[in-house]
Amino acid sequence: MPPLSLRPLVVLLGLVAIGAWPRAAVAQAQVQLRCDATLLEARGSAEQERPTRRLSFSLALEAEAASADGALQSLQQRLAAVRQALQRQQVEALRVTSPSTWQRPADRHRPAAVTATLQVSGRLQPQRLQALIREVGALPGVRLAPVGTEADRGQDAAVRRQLLRGAYQDALDQAREVAAAVGLSQLSPLEVQLDGNDLRPMLMRTVAADAAPPFDPAELALPKDRLSLLVRFCAR
Repeated sequence: MPPLSLRPLVVLLGLVAIGAWPRAAVAQAQVQLRCDATLLEARGSAEQERPTRRLSFSLALEAEAASADGALQSLQQRLAAVRQALQRQQVEALRVTSPSTWQRPADRHRPAAVTATLQVSGRLQPQRLQALIREVGALPGVRLAPVGTEADRGQDAAVRRQLLRGAYQDALDQAREVAAAVGLSQLSPLEVQLDGNDLRPMLMRTVAADAAPPFDPAELALPKDRLSLLVRFCAR
């Protein structure tokens, strides 16, 4: 078959995207390659579960009053109570958004009012899950969102290397099967397109504060990293 020209070989595996390589190094790493045999494409993927290091949480806080000033004052008081409860739970990376207000029109059952809201988020140790839901979630005006699990960020580089090897091996195994099916035995990688890894915090829906037995962080889904890539091989 006639020679097939491919675009430059990608050998940096995503490092360019985060600025780890200067432009000159990128230019030197690009080499125009050709395949004068059979071109095979295979998409490989890998995933890995990791131990839970911390929990991430978010909550909405709201208050209502006849005026905007009254609603904001009530919201401020409720926020103080939420802060104290979270400080007792040794929350990390506490973030509080600026408040927003909106007018609720009157209806047949209640007069018009102003509602003030804000968002609170942070991280805490898994053993604090029960206290977060029962103590913080039970405070006036608090509406908890699903809780997420997070892995140890210090292990990201090692996990990424494992995922790269696993995803490439997956693509290579698929290409070998196809090559063998058409009577080919030699594979040379021409191009690797890295899709990136995807850390997906797994969420647990919060439930009513009076539920029993206690909420167990060990029952939460573990953090999971995923990585996929596309490899083009020249097969002979």
